[in-house]
Amino acid sequence: MKRNLLSILMLALLIVNIVLTSIMMFGVMGASKKTAELVTDIASVLKLELGDQADDKAAIPLSQTEVYHISEPMTIELQNSDDGKSHYCLVSVALSMNTKDKAYKTYGSAESMAAYEPLITGEITNVIGSYTIDVMREPATQEEAREKILAAVQKMFDSEFVYNVSFSDIKFQ
Repeated sequence: MKRNLLSILMLALLIVNIVLTSIMMFGVMGASKKTAELVTDIASVLKLELGDQADDKAAIPLSQTEVYHISEPMTIELQNSDDGKSHYCLVSVALSMNTKDKAYKTYGSAESMAAYEPLITGEITNVIGSYTIDVMREPATQEEAREKILAAVQKMFDSEFVYNVSFSDIKFQ
């Protein structure tokens, strides 16, 4: 009799376990599905944003690009780091311009760009000078600095005929 009672008790516990496991599975599946949809949506948005930026630069062929080099390498004082010493960045900067853009006819000539060079170098100095040497040595930070410089130059000219900023040589001390 005890064996039958124990068997019935184990069967009842087994059925309760299966029911609770089923309830938990359906509860977790809904949340898991919603999380997967959210991750997919975020990934698609990020891919679109990154794709648009890459396509803008790639859409301009080299035959429509003129490069303006800032006349001399710039020596920029960086923010003081934890060591208390002054650090400097020596950088050569080049601007890539779209020759088919409307504003290129107004601002794109070598003479026009040379006239605006002090304003451009001022923006470059402001952006690069806002970083410490440790932070500026990182490639991701250099890319961020290029993007900030590009945004400042495009705002200055109120046009996107300058579509890329390049550091052709960068050294730190």
